[in-house]
Amino acid sequence: MGRRVSPMVILLCIAALLAASCSSSQAAQSQGSFADNFSIMWSENHFTTSADGQIWYLSLDKETGCGFQTKQKYRFGWFSMKLKLVGGDSAGVVTAYYMCTENGAGPERDELDFEFLGNRTGQPYTIQTNVYKNGTGGREMRHMLWFDPTEDFHSYSILWNDHQILFFVDHVPIRVYKNANYTNDFFPNEKPMYLFSSIWNADDWATRGGLEKTDWKKAPFVSSYKDFSVEACQWEDPYPACVSTTTQNWWDQYDAWHLSDSQKMDFAWVERNLVIYDYCKDTERYPTLPVECSLNPWD
Repeated sequence: MGRRVSPMVILLCIAALLAASCSSSQAAQSQGSFADNFSIMWSENHFTTSADGQIWYLSLDKETGCGFQTKQKYRFGWFSMKLKLVGGDSAGVVTAYYMCTENGAGPERDELDFEFLGNRTGQPYTIQTNVYKNGTGGREMRHMLWFDPTEDFHSYSILWNDHQILFFVDHVPIRVYKNANYTNDFFPNEKPMYLFSSIWNADDWATRGGLEKTDWKKAPFVSSYKDFSVEACQWEDPYPACVSTTTQNWWDQYDAWHLSDSQKMDFAWVERNLVIYDYCKDTERYPTLPVECSLNPWD
């Protein structure tokens, strides 16, 4: 009689295969130094770099957090960064990595969010993604990860074109947000966006709905960054500095309008194993589901 293998072992084995298959994917080339691409938004004294300048550190203490943004704004493209998240007891701490049309939470902003929600020691991190259009959000999804994001760097990426928005973790699509046949009025596609990242205290909601508070004796809390990659249409007012239909812009060609066959397999695995919350299945919150919930992510 064969030995029974636990579901967790099976899950980890599948995850290892996914990671191996993704490592062969072609990554966008890093473009320039931190100073070439970004500006500190606030609390420059909470920002440091490694000796060689290749790794950037944002820290949070009881006084303040820290944040940075791209100097350039973009309309459509591929955006990727490698992050290593706060280790140990990170309850209440949020590391945000997002695209936004405005510097600040403006009332008419468009926004695409990764938010990494900390937890008590030994409990897994949660990723929350969200989409805003003209200042309105409420499109949250939450996922588990198949690895510990505090132990090493992992890539977190956004593919944004007029047909779909994909959120990737290590080149695995974890969320598909469609604009099939241009029927989704709640789709950010008209305004150029900057890319931002920040670390801040959100212990009023981030961990178990605010039940777990930040333990400031563990401060400072530090998130680490490296290898910013962008292939995108830069925006220079009042028009973009590139034409998004040119053949060199792979992120806006037909193959980037849909999931590939291998991406469909990865996405199906994520849907089965890692989704914690999906607003499209929350009928108490949305008795009439938003229109984009009817759009097929597989098309």
